[in-house]
Amino acid sequence: MTTELALFYAFAAVTVGAALGVITVKNTVHAALLLVLTFFSCACLWLLLRAEFLAIVLVLVYVGAVMVLFLFVVMMLDIKTDSLREGFARYLPVAAVVAGIMLAQMLALIGWNAMLQVPAPESDGATLAGVGNTEWLGRALFTDYILPFEVAAVILTVAIVAAIALTLRRRPGVRHQDPSRQVLVRKEDRLRVVKVATEGKEAGK
Repeated sequence: MTTELALFYAFAAVTVGAALGVITVKNTVHAALLLVLTFFSCACLWLLLRAEFLAIVLVLVYVGAVMVLFLFVVMMLDIKTDSLREGFARYLPVAAVVAGIMLAQMLALIGWNAMLQVPAPESDGATLAGVGNTEWLGRALFTDYILPFEVAAVILTVAIVAAIALTLRRRPGVRHQDPSRQVLVRKEDRLRVVKVATEGKEAGK
């Protein structure tokens, strides 16, 4: 057994074990941490496949941003999972049937691809070019596919602007703050001093 194959089995075992832990542990924070371990193990598998860019993106985007934000939200909300698990056993048979059908479909696709016996390429583009995976992908993205890249950037920018516009629109029945009006408020407009007679003075009268 080669070193690369041994590392693959080790990382694959950790990935499967962590993924099973995500759906079996009862603590939500522990599940999020196990999901981080799953993503990191998948990144190690990408490195074994010499796909450095995908491994870096998986760690930076999912482990470094998405999962940290998700973990922060879970810890802040303090979600009670007891009520969420009520009635879970009723849907277990249906979920098992759906999972079995999906597994059969995946196995059928794998068997069909094996029957086709499509010859694998001798090498990838990065190896043929004599450069790293990240460098090859960057060259291809910013030279051959620069127009689709710019179009995707414009579409994402328009989507962000549209989302902000939909969020800031005035809706009836919803309270909102106006900072420009708040800074113009004086204490005389919000504070009123009221003189109230004490019980002692009223008794003296």
